[in-house]
Amino acid sequence: MPTAERAPQTLVGAGDIVNCRHPKDALATATLLASIPGTVFTAGDLAYGNGSAEDFTVCYDRTWGRFKERTRPALGNHEYEASSAAPYFAYWGPAAGPAGKGYYSYDLGAWHIVVLNTNCDEPGVGGCAVGSPQEQWLRRDLAEHPAACTLAYGHHALFSSGFFASHAIHPELRPLWQALYQARAEIVLAGHEHSYERFAPQNPQGRADPQNGIREFVVGTGGRSHTPLGRPRANSEVRNTDTFGVLKLTLADGRYAWEFLPQEGQTFRDSGSGTCHPR
Repeated sequence: MPTAERAPQTLVGAGDIVNCRHPKDALATATLLASIPGTVFTAGDLAYGNGSAEDFTVCYDRTWGRFKERTRPALGNHEYEASSAAPYFAYWGPAAGPAGKGYYSYDLGAWHIVVLNTNCDEPGVGGCAVGSPQEQWLRRDLAEHPAACTLAYGHHALFSSGFFASHAIHPELRPLWQALYQARAEIVLAGHEHSYERFAPQNPQGRADPQNGIREFVVGTGGRSHTPLGRPRANSEVRNTDTFGVLKLTLADGRYAWEFLPQEGQTFRDSGSGTCHPR
């Protein structure tokens, strides 16, 4: 008997969110979230300066914290500037995944969602290399969900056209991408660069792969600030450096659609759709 199609689900969010000295733009992107039901993702660096307990309770809580009960967070590097991310884990509790690790997974309709900790060298993470605890966990987790369309998100990106390559591009993540690619994952989301960039499906070596590749979005547009992009890297399709906003993903059985929604008064948008890889 055919399995009934599951209802589409919404996943919406961004990374690099609130500047505690100037929260206006994070308030603007939070206003967008207020009108979009569904699950909220955060792609790291949630509260600047350094992810302290005060940064979370005073700044984040008054902006994106309004949606805490429907948020599934990921760690950024700024969270580790405060007591090895202890305030982050205290603020989120069980929603942050196993304490000290910061990587976990969940299901959303027909999709399996993986949250990565891309701060590979921080205490408790154990690296991102082949054979590392997170890489082994990821392979086990993906093997347990072979039939699902798959999306992963974390803070740092493997591919980016960020102006400073040492900040923008993180080759240490390639083993995690390789595990996702071999499991036929569809999408990876990241932040860290304070800009928006969409890449065409590609393999972990950065070669275009329209049939089996992973589509990456860099969406560090939550409200912190803007940073420049350099020359477009291979497979970069759409880029923007001056618009705060959120990425809304509609995840359905065997397919997906995306839409970048700008804060009020801005005009940049990006949208499209794709299908899941055959299982």
